[in-house]
Amino acid sequence: MLLGNYLVKNLVKYLAPIVVIGLGVGGFVLLQANKPKPEEKQETARAVSVFVDKVQQSNVDLKVTTSGQVRARTQVDLVAQVGGRVESVSPQFIEGGLIEPNAVLLKIEDTDYRLALSQANVQVAQAKLALDQATADADVARKQLRGAKGASALALKKPQIAQARAQLAAAEAALEQAQVNLKRTHISLPFKGRVISKAVDIGQYVSPGTILGKAFATDVVEVRLPFTDSQLATLGVPVGYVAPEGGGPEVSLSAQVAGHTNYWNGHLVRLDASVDPQTREIYGTAQVMAPYGRNMSQFGMPLAVGLFVSADIAGKHLADALVIPRDALRAGNKVYVVNAQGRLEIRDVDVADNTSSTAILSDGVKAGDRVVVSSIRNPIPGMALEVIPNSLDESTIADTNEARNVGG
Repeated sequence: MLLGNYLVKNLVKYLAPIVVIGLGVGGFVLLQANKPKPEEKQETARAVSVFVDKVQQSNVDLKVTTSGQVRARTQVDLVAQVGGRVESVSPQFIEGGLIEPNAVLLKIEDTDYRLALSQANVQVAQAKLALDQATADADVARKQLRGAKGASALALKKPQIAQARAQLAAAEAALEQAQVNLKRTHISLPFKGRVISKAVDIGQYVSPGTILGKAFATDVVEVRLPFTDSQLATLGVPVGYVAPEGGGPEVSLSAQVAGHTNYWNGHLVRLDASVDPQTREIYGTAQVMAPYGRNMSQFGMPLAVGLFVSADIAGKHLADALVIPRDALRAGNKVYVVNAQGRLEIRDVDVADNTSSTAILSDGVKAGDRVVVSSIRNPIPGMALEVIPNSLDESTIADTNEARNVGG
C-alpha cells in the first residue's frame, strides 16, 4: 500500500509539468491558427521623376567649329642681288615697321655700278658707230660691184654688217644689265606690308645672296583649319574644293586679344586635295582680306599673323530638321522618350550634327515628342516616369502624368 502511494506521488510529480507544457503549446498553436490575417496590399512600382523637353522642328543652318593659326599669304626674305656696303637704311626697316610699295628700305653703295653703267653706254655708242661704218662700207661695195656677176657676200660686206649688229645687241644687253644692277642697289618690295626681322645695318658689307631681313604682305592673311570627316560632311564640300570667285562659305574668326573677344570675317577658299597621313584630317584655308585695314575687329584689332583663332564655318542648310537639347542625346545615338502613357521608350536616332547645346536629328523621333534630358539610372523600356516641369507647359505635363496613372 505504501509502495503504491509512493509510485502515484512520483508519477504525478513528473507528469504534471509535461501536461502543463503540452497545454501551453496547444493553446499557442490554436491561437496562431485562429488569428486574423493581415490585409494584403499589392505595391506598384514607383515612377521615376525626370525632366523632359520637346522635339522642335525648324530649318537649321549647320555650323562647323575648328581652330588654326593665322599666317601671311605672302611672306618673303629680302635678299641682296648685288654686293656692296650698306650705305643707308630706312627708319621703317625695323621689326614691325610699315612697308609701303616700292619704298626704299636699304641702299647699297652704287659707285661701282654707276661707273659700269657709264662704260656700258660707251660700248653701245662704239657698237652703233661700228654698225654705221659697216653699213656705209657695204653701200660702197654694192655700188662698186654693180653689174658684176658672182660677187660674194663677203665682198658685199654682208658678214661685216651682221657682226656689227651682233656687237651692238651685246653692248645694249650689257647696258641693260648695268642699269638693272644699279637699280638693285635700292632694296624695296612691291607690296604694302610689315617687317618681321632685320639682319643687316648701315656700314655692313653684303654679297649677292645675303639675307637682309624678312617681311610679309598685309593685303591678305590665311588660316589653316583642320577638319574631321564628320565636319567635312557638315560643310557639304568635297576634298579638293576651290571656292568660286567672290569666296566660298563664310568663316567667323575669333580670338582673345587685349582683354576682349575680337571677331573677323572671311571665307573658306579651298580644301586640300589630300588627307594628312598623321592626323587623318583634311586641311582647308580661310582668307581674310585687308586684315590690317578695313577688316579689323570691332575693337580695331588687326588679324595679326601668328595669332591662334577659333573658326565657325557655315555648313549645309537643313529644312525641317529635328532639334533636341544636347543632354537628351545618349551614348550610342539613343534618345529616351516619354510616351503618351507616361512610359519610357528608348529609340535609336540618326544624328546629322550636334553642338555643345543642341543635337540635330534626321530620323528616330518626330516633332512634339517628349525627350528626357535628365539622367535615369538603369533605364528599362516601359518603366513609369513622372514628368517634372522644365520647358514644357503645365497642362502638357499634367496630361502626361494623368495618362500614366490611368494606365497603371
